[in-house]
Amino acid sequence: MPTLLHIDSSPRSASVSSSLAAGFVADWQRQNLDAAVLHHNTSLENLPYLDESSVAAFYSPADAPTPQQTPILALSDKLIDELLAADVLVLGVPMWNLGIPASLKAWIDLIIRVGRTFAFTEAGVASLVPPGKKVYVFSSRGGTYQPGTPYHAFDQQEPYLRTFLGFLGMTDIVFIHAENQSNGPDAAAAGVAHAQSAAAALFA
Repeated sequence: MPTLLHIDSSPRSASVSSSLAAGFVADWQRQNLDAAVLHHNTSLENLPYLDESSVAAFYSPADAPTPQQTPILALSDKLIDELLAADVLVLGVPMWNLGIPASLKAWIDLIIRVGRTFAFTEAGVASLVPPGKKVYVFSSRGGTYQPGTPYHAFDQQEPYLRTFLGFLGMTDIVFIHAENQSNGPDAAAAGVAHAQSAAAALFA
């Protein structure tokens, strides 16, 4: 049975990135009727940020966590197990201040763990995530950041996500951006329509 892991990161009820991701997931489910879908919204679930205790927990022997470390290890293990089991990863990501929401970074920090999702080897860093995962990233942006535009160099969203995903061995990635969301209603609507058309083309 195929499994899709859907991660949203906007707290807004009218989120463009969440809406695009949800539309893709619904279309994917119609083609995979026996599939399992797991969903989180990192902003609404208030995922914890790493502190001294949680960092120590991630690098302590697995058989000796303290009572303070046990909850963060259990949450991290749960989120990692979901990622490892997923065949498809879908991310809904608004651009905030040129990058990603802090809550999404909290999820990332909880799943990047030595010995669970990556390992240090003589040849360098090795991913422990099963190969072959397909990743779809649906983002919303206030302006335009595509290559060749004046603001392309300011984009800290797509490059960061590509680096993080690649670090864990996930390189089969499709990015779909709804741009110009802060440039007036007509430009915003055109940006959403372009993203919706690109998403629909994935199932053509």
